[in-house]
Amino acid sequence: MNTASRRRASRTASSRALTELRARLDEAEETLHAIRSGGVDALVVAGHKGPRVYTLEGAEHAYRLLIESMNEGALMLSADALILYANQRFARMLQRPLARVMGRSFNRFLSEADQDALKPLLNRATKPASTLQVNLHAKDSSWIPAQVSVRRLAKDGPGSASICMVVTDMTEARRSERMLRSLSHSLLRAQEADRRRLAVELHDRASQNLGTLLIRLRVLAGNLPARAKALQGEVAEISELVSTTADIVEGISRTLRPSVLEILGLIPALRAVTAEFVKRTGIPVELDCAPVPGRLSAEAELVLYRILEEALKNIEQHADARHVAVHLQQKGTIVELAIRDDGAGFDSDRPPAGRKKKNGMGLIGLRERAAYVGGVLRIKSTRGAGTAIEARIPVPAGGSRLLHPRKRAETAA
Repeated sequence: MNTASRRRASRTASSRALTELRARLDEAEETLHAIRSGGVDALVVAGHKGPRVYTLEGAEHAYRLLIESMNEGALMLSADALILYANQRFARMLQRPLARVMGRSFNRFLSEADQDALKPLLNRATKPASTLQVNLHAKDSSWIPAQVSVRRLAKDGPGSASICMVVTDMTEARRSERMLRSLSHSLLRAQEADRRRLAVELHDRASQNLGTLLIRLRVLAGNLPARAKALQGEVAEISELVSTTADIVEGISRTLRPSVLEILGLIPALRAVTAEFVKRTGIPVELDCAPVPGRLSAEAELVLYRILEEALKNIEQHADARHVAVHLQQKGTIVELAIRDDGAGFDSDRPPAGRKKKNGMGLIGLRERAAYVGGVLRIKSTRGAGTAIEARIPVPAGGSRLLHPRKRAETAA
């Protein structure tokens, strides 16, 4: 065969191969269109063990139209997390063509940590449905916060789809959550500022006026004639009432603005608030503050003080406790405040009837206070077994004050 003949034969072979390749591409496009529109209920995926046939059960056309109209991503997975079906919404989440999503492992779009967290849900056969918060890796290298809801399906064979998954884009929800948290923190700052202003007004005006009134009443009582015993008794009663009112106003001022916290530090302030609780309720409190070498900001100290104050208030009003334990310690870069009581407790998911609103807002407030300084707050409670509250606050670099250490446990009774 001469050179010209060889060239013609090569062109013919190349043309035949190109025609065959185009035909296979058209066939693949038709197959994908048929899968999306519900025209087929099976998918062949090539693997290292050869081609595998996966059936897409329940893939009727009407259901496919419904799934394609969803605002959430919808997936059908094999037992080993291979994506057998995905709607267009899921592909748009990942910013990828649908053809680049189907037939690939769902784990490809997750971080290693999320893969490890998802694995038990995919293997769990006892619980019908589970949810998990994950981050999906988009084409532009961004991470999309999402919630996946996983439900296992009955398997008729090794090639059948065994997992149904709904994926919800949480980007807007997270943005709204951040906005609400920012608003909550602004409200907390405004609340503390208002408390400070009101405390100053009470101390500088009301308390001073009451003090002046008390002095003048005592002068008046001393200038009354000896025969005016009835009038002397009346002035003495008024003086006692004014003195009691002055003490109440001073107590309100201290509650609004804990001056002991600003002057002496966190641990003396915790000691003072527990002493007031014991005096008011008669419930003994064990206060155990380990030496804490780290520093906290003034805001963090105020948050810990308010958390203890609110927790003791809830115990007084609802717990019917006989004993309370308060522990403060530092673990690495975290300061922990734990408050435990042996009271009635409650169901954390279902607050007691008649107190749902009050308790719920109190718990939300405690969590928001901890989050305000970058901390977290956990609450564990069981009916009849008491309640445990644990606040964990990070120690910032270059904090403003040194915590005052206490080397022994104190029991107030």
